[in-house]
Amino acid sequence: MPASDRQAAAAQPSAAAVLFATMLTMPPQKLAAALSGDPARAAILVRAAAEMGLPEGQVRLGRMLLEGEGAPQDRQAAAGWFERAAAQGSAEAQNMLGRCFEHGWGVAADAARAARCYAAAAAAGDAWAQYNLGHLYLNGEGVARDAARAVALYRAAAAQGHPRAMNLLGRCFEHGWGVAADPREAAAWYRRSAEGGYFRGQFNLASVLVDAGEPAQAAAWLREALRNAPPKSRAAMLAAARDWGLDAADATLPRS
Repeated sequence: MPASDRQAAAAQPSAAAVLFATMLTMPPQKLAAALSGDPARAAILVRAAAEMGLPEGQVRLGRMLLEGEGAPQDRQAAAGWFERAAAQGSAEAQNMLGRCFEHGWGVAADAARAARCYAAAAAAGDAWAQYNLGHLYLNGEGVARDAARAVALYRAAAAQGHPRAMNLLGRCFEHGWGVAADPREAAAWYRRSAEGGYFRGQFNLASVLVDAGEPAQAAAWLREALRNAPPKSRAAMLAAARDWGLDAADATLPRS
């Protein structure tokens, strides 16, 4: 290749440089989509985005390091990336940093600090943060116990379609936590959670249906719960099913 051609080629930006420059101008949702997918395949791009200072890349890299997906697990580094993205106003990062402080992932456990992180993200409208902060208020961890405040937070998350928050609202109405007990309202929230695919909502709806004298429907929802639940939760569900008498009501009920 003539020297002039080599110089011209060298002057051309590389494909990687073009891609990185494009990331800088992408809308947040489009960038998040570009960084999603198989962590192993996305790792180089994700790290580049994180090191370029893009909060979407920092959150994605933090999640990968937290779980050891696409990169060796390093929870301390994960918390650091969440903190960087949170400093740029990322509500998702604030929520994840809250989880790190709540559970002691890569940092010293600090429920009060977790509550502050969740509160910042919840105020920005993050449904997961609203749900997580609700737990802290319901249990009085890091904040003064305030079941009514927990209900309000669960409602806010549920309004955004959060099935776990719907299930917790059902429990609050069932047991009268922070709100007047109302079995019908509890059943309605359990059903919304169940229809949203959350296994605990499905299990709780099955319990309600047993009490309502609807064993066939209860068994159907219990099967859904067993299908969606992690293995460690299934034994307790099956034990409850036997207590409810659903083995006799539906011979197709899973037994293991």
